[in-house]
Amino acid sequence: MSDGNDLPEIRRKVTKIWTDVLAVVPGEENATFFELNGESIAATRIASRVDEEFGVWIEVADIFEDDPTLEDFIATVSSRVASASAA
Repeated sequence: MSDGNDLPEIRRKVTKIWTDVLAVVPGEENATFFELNGESIAATRIASRVDEEFGVWIEVADIFEDDPTLEDFIATVSSRVASASAA
């Protein structure tokens, strides 16, 4: 599990997960999950990879309900990692 205070590292890893799974191309960095044609399998892959990388679980339903941008998703993961580190 990553240190909850290492935001640059969290940002780098989450960005890689997001861009790999959603095949983000230049110019789409601010697009939401659904604008990037995100579907349930992509949300599942993202949640699984976040769990593998950080040891925190993101609900697929949360991705669908929130329709996050990459920045929103980084904030969510960072918050969960910080909470898990504090526990």
